[in-house]
Amino acid sequence: MGRAFPIKRIFRPSSAANTIGARYRYQLARRPFLVFGLPFLTTMVAASFLLTPVTAIRYERHDRKVRQMTREEELSLAANRRKVDVKEEYYRLAAKDLSDWEQRRVKRLPGEPDGVL
Repeated sequence: MGRAFPIKRIFRPSSAANTIGARYRYQLARRPFLVFGLPFLTTMVAASFLLTPVTAIRYERHDRKVRQMTREEELSLAANRRKVDVKEEYYRLAAKDLSDWEQRRVKRLPGEPDGVL
């Protein structure tokens, strides 16, 4: 049986079969993992190494904000603390004039983005 559409063979010199490109195309036809799998795995491994410093920066910023207090700092805070009474706080807040106020931005830490575009 013949083919409906004959295969047109392009004449290539025998020296072209030994070129790097020809060998590369032949190996790709035989091993599709080299075309799809290897680039995908390479991208995943490279992304892992490239994202490690970014993640480290994130946790370093968190550690800068939240740190453990020393015993002396803890004692100084406890000594300066005032006693809180719920009734006293209620009456103190109820006596405030809530209609007269001014909106102010909170001061940011040095190096912290202020959120203004």
